Amino acid sequence: MTTTILHTVVIGGSSGIGLATARQLIGPGMKVTITGRNQDRLNGAWKSLGGAVEKAAFDASKPDEVSQFFERLGPFDHLVLAASGGKGLGPFQTLDLTDIGSGVDEKVRPQLSCLQAALPTLNKSGSATFISAVSAQLATPGVAGIAAINGMLLTVVPILAVELRPLRVNVVAPGVIDTPWWDFLAEEQRQALFAEYAGKTPVGRIGRADDVADAIAFLVSNGFMTGQVLTCDGGLRFAA
Repeated sequence: MTTTILHTVVIGGSSGIGLATARQLIGPGMKVTITGRNQDRLNGAWKSLGGAVEKAAFDASKPDEVSQFFERLGPFDHLVLAASGGKGLGPFQTLDLTDIGSGVDEKVRPQLSCLQAALPTLNKSGSATFISAVSAQLATPGVAGIAAINGMLLTVVPILAVELRPLRVNVVAPGVIDTPWWDFLAEEQRQALFAEYAGKTPVGRIGRADDVADAIAFLVSNGFMTGQVLTCDGGLRFAA
């Protein structure tokens, strides 16, 4: 009996949510490829996964490198877009609005570019899953810039789900998740912020990368989900 092997590509799979997603998807019937722009970090991620995935280093913000990667890759089934960025935080009154453009270049443009380049070889019965953030759904001071960036992904997904059908297109919006994304803060600041948000969140804790990976894996595997925003925030948007 021949087992069908599906192939998932995780863009930004060398750390955080992308790495956790790769770990979640590894198993019988699933081949996984992770990508990242930092070769050393990518090698470390590959080792942490026991060498059970393929890996490819390229910069998802550079269209030529994106095109070359997908041309070499050939046909595959699922695309997870975990390219991230950290621009746009801070009070609107003093926000450098060029940070919004930089945030689009860091996160939105690479995710869209990868999907566009993948379309010729991405299985039309497969899926594409974007990673946005709950900031786009929060009425919280200090997140207007980053909310504008992440909101672009929430807005475009239902349109793409209809335009690219039968390819399934969804987006996960994580809440406050303990990943290296927060490394711009000193350890003491980070832990204080985590404690603050854990107190605000109905589940009583902040998220783990594995929590979001579970949500992504659900969207990858469920053939009746498309055009959806799956918010994985522990209920934060209801309480913040």
